[in-house]
This record gives sequence, C-alpha cells and structure tokens, in this order.
Amino acid sequence: MLNYRKISLSMEGIMKIYKIWQNVNNDFDTYDSAIVCAENEEEAKKICPNKYYQFVDGICIWKPLDNPEQENKNDICSSWATNIKDVMVEYIGETKQGLRKGVICASFNAG
Repeated sequence: MLNYRKISLSMEGIMKIYKIWQNVNNDFDTYDSAIVCAENEEEAKKICPNKYYQFVDGICIWKPLDNPEQENKNDICSSWATNIKDVMVEYIGETKQGLRKGVICASFNAG
C-alpha cells in the first residue's frame, strides 16, 4: 500500500530525489521503502517514512516532525529500520522546483 503525503514546495533551490529501503524489519505494519527528497545521500538515509520517528545518533526514535521536543529515546521505531546502518539509498534524480526535505511517498505493509 502506498502512503502519500502532502508535498511542501520551497524556493531554496534544487533538491535530490532518492529511494530509501530497508530489509531488516519486514513484518506486518512496517515500511519497506520510500521515495524522499533530500540535499544529499546522507540526509536521505536519516529520513524515516513514519513521521513520528527520526534518527538521533543513528537510532530511529520517537521524535514527531510536528513536535520534535517530545523526543523519547526509549521508544524505538518498530515500523522501519532501527539502526541507520540498515537503510540503503539509491539516487533517482533532481527536482525541477525546490521541494522540502522529506517523504514523497512510502510503501507500507499493513497487517
């Protein structure tokens, strides 16, 4: 099932588009891949398809994009790779308009 999010436009210049994926957490209710917009490959790896989690010190923890001060290092993401080392990245291309960093679409395996 594809999960679409509203894409935000930015006038900050050209961004790059990447496919990110992981193979370690492939049970029900997990993301297996996503198409993301980022400045570079390293930034793309740090993007978690689940908007409530972000990578902090290489581990994907509860840190909602809309309220990052609610960070909880004890709540580890169970719907994506836990460790950033398990995220793979493939460059796809560049944007014509400047998109903001983040998920364009993601593949979620509902259970």
